Amino acid sequence: MDYNAQGIQYMQQGKYEEAVKCFHEAIEKQPNDAVGYINFGNVLVAVGEEDKAIRFFHKALELDEKAATAYYGLGSIYYNRQQFERAKEQFERAIQAGLTDGDVFFMLGMSLMYLEQPRLAMPYLQRAVELNERDVEATFQLGLCLAQLQFVDEAMTYFERTIQLNDEHADAYYNLGVAYAYKEDPQTAHTMFEKALAIQPDHLLAGHGKKLMERALQ
Repeated sequence: MDYNAQGIQYMQQGKYEEAVKCFHEAIEKQPNDAVGYINFGNVLVAVGEEDKAIRFFHKALELDEKAATAYYGLGSIYYNRQQFERAKEQFERAIQAGLTDGDVFFMLGMSLMYLEQPRLAMPYLQRAVELNERDVEATFQLGLCLAQLQFVDEAMTYFERTIQLNDEHADAYYNLGVAYAYKEDPQTAHTMFEKALAIQPDHLLAGHGKKLMERALQ
């Protein structure tokens, strides 16, 4: 029986106790295989036992220093704890160890954004979008990153693409409104702020932007 595969199946079903038993069996059967420890760490994260999970991820890395998903697991914990410098280091190690899916590039990009390094974040967010063109959050965050770097036209392209993927994305409409205001098009900016408010009536920034555009249009 493949205890790791069975445990992952239980995790996907939200049956965490059963998953724990499977991963425990996997470790008992193959104590020198990093995979069991990584899976055990993942289920511990899922049930909120982050400190224990960190120990399991470190044990996996003692057994296999190229265990990319263990670095990713550590990075995710540090990210959730808003320890973005430590998160960044772990995501970088995950990529160096061969992890190449969109999530790791997105998480590294977001860590750099929180560290106020948008220029360094940009290529990672771009890579995340390249790998998953339907990822709404990655598309939107790339737009924000480009806007921070004053690449306004490029940012608008990604806000528009965000809306194509999810036409209920109030923040994308709001940021388009800001961009149109920056480009001195108060009418279109006003329309975008209105669309944001139609989706999210308590969007304070969109409400403020709408009032400013109404004054500009008088």
